[in-house]
Amino acid sequence: MTDFITQALLFLPPFLLAISFHESAHAYIAYRFGDPTARDMGRITLNPLPHIDILGLIMLMTVHFGWAKPVMINP
Repeated sequence: MTDFITQALLFLPPFLLAISFHESAHAYIAYRFGDPTARDMGRITLNPLPHIDILGLIMLMTVHFGWAKPVMINP
């Protein structure tokens, strides 16, 4: 159990920081190219909560493979 807590404390902060920057960059670039969809959905933010996919977070903690919610675009 202690190993899981240590693992969570080591993996979670960098993962949350990385997905926040990565997905907000997707949203910002889409907005700069004229698509307001991501902005209207509140995805141009460094707050990790709009970007977290719960299943991706659980998978990250269990099998070391995770993902974030994709940014919706209207091409």
